[in-house]
Amino acid sequence: MAEPRYFAYPSTDGLALFGRVWGEPQASPPIVLLPGLTRNSRDFEALAQALSGHPERPRQVVALDFRGRGGSAYGPVASYNPFQEAQDTLRGLAELGISRAVLLGTSRGGLVMLMLASLLKRAGLFAGAIFNDIGPVIEAAGLTRIAGYVGKPIPEDWPGLVADLKGAQGALFPALSDDEWERYARQIYRDDGGRPRLAYDAALEEAFRAFDPAKPAPDLWPAFDALVEVPMMVVHGALSDILSGETVAQMAARHPGLAVYSVADQGHAPLLWDEASHAAIQAFLDGIA
Repeated sequence: MAEPRYFAYPSTDGLALFGRVWGEPQASPPIVLLPGLTRNSRDFEALAQALSGHPERPRQVVALDFRGRGGSAYGPVASYNPFQEAQDTLRGLAELGISRAVLLGTSRGGLVMLMLASLLKRAGLFAGAIFNDIGPVIEAAGLTRIAGYVGKPIPEDWPGLVADLKGAQGALFPALSDDEWERYARQIYRDDGGRPRLAYDAALEEAFRAFDPAKPAPDLWPAFDALVEVPMMVVHGALSDILSGETVAQMAARHPGLAVYSVADQGHAPLLWDEASHAAIQAFLDGIA
């Protein structure tokens, strides 16, 4: 399988940010992958290899690490917000000379896409939009669950961490095998001399308090509506506690061309490891010039 090349680029406030690129530029727009709150570009390795290595219709694939995650430098706590991350995304795309792309955002990455389309007025950047288990309405139950682990201490050994992860998220991913739970844990966390460590700035816990479930949620529907002319897909975890079926139905009503792909036996957020998910995303991409 093709290995990515790595690149670094500067943010407007002087941070060194990190990304990965699979494949070479093609006639079709590249696909840009944006990760979740505490996640990074490693989440997308299986998908990126499948799309960039497609035998008939390969695409260049780019995955970015938001500030404070993965290989990107840590920043001020106040800068850990979707608007700043959207600005950082634009810097990364400029570094690669990308002016039009299909964007896929998992969870927080999808919120960054909404910021790009609305507050930054960059709907023209989107050749297509894929939302991985995120929409304009975020369920309070999922936010409460996420708030319970962001920035918290983790076990000092991998078996303990895998057991904790399975205990916390087993209901969201009931079909994962023991080997897949191990894979999941090592995808989320980094290894430091054989010991697991957070792969993000623990200060994200403080920044995440802005998503207090007790506070009125911002209205994100106008941001979603800014993409009404853009080909769009939503990948929905059937067991998700962040994106409800009702919200997916509302998204489809406001965007009649919306492609919906439901992933059975997975919650927030679908892992995008499997060939069926790859094929569904490829089919959507095939309809984009």
